[in-house]
Amino acid sequence: MDISIKTLLYIMDLFNNDPLSNLLPCDGVVNYYGSIFNQEIAQQYYQQLLENIKWEHDKAMMFGKVIVTKRKVAWYGDKPFDYTYSKITKSALPWTKELLILKKTIEQKTNEQFNSCLLNLYHSGEEGMAWHSDGEKNLKKNGAIGSLSFGAERKFAFKHKISKQKVSVLLERGSLLIMKGATQTNWLHRLPPTKKVKSPRINLTFRTIVV
Repeated sequence: MDISIKTLLYIMDLFNNDPLSNLLPCDGVVNYYGSIFNQEIAQQYYQQLLENIKWEHDKAMMFGKVIVTKRKVAWYGDKPFDYTYSKITKSALPWTKELLILKKTIEQKTNEQFNSCLLNLYHSGEEGMAWHSDGEKNLKKNGAIGSLSFGAERKFAFKHKISKQKVSVLLERGSLLIMKGATQTNWLHRLPPTKKVKSPRINLTFRTIVV
């Protein structure tokens, strides 16, 4: 089957790491930078985060009961910011050395500024995240959210709130993805569960809390 030059360029654009490429067709901006660390450094950060972060099982309020998840989380920031989601409030811990280095790295890469970070530890592909948007009231309106991934590669999906159009990307080890503009207003995102992935993944989402 013949492929036109226009189609070929489109396919190439889908797979390049140009941060100016927007993965979303409309109503938001998602830039995927691909891996910004080589595999050796990415593995080192994965191990440091696994060992040095104060992980705890996540909790959510459902039907009037507190549900404890298998997934583990941690919340860090410039100040002990309160962060509430799923009707559970967390208070930010002081930055670790590794987190400050990673924060500075993506700030330089993206020209964005962040003051907090929510970390998730998924022990295998069977642990995921349902459709949601990061619209908590103390997050900066239309502010950037920088997502770093270490460990297992996982699919990450977006769904438009009105048209239901879907877009997905495979998050590589050591990769950086930025969500900004009206993305949280118009799009949902999720980490689909899969039985194909057996190893853990650590995800860091750097954010800006407004006080």
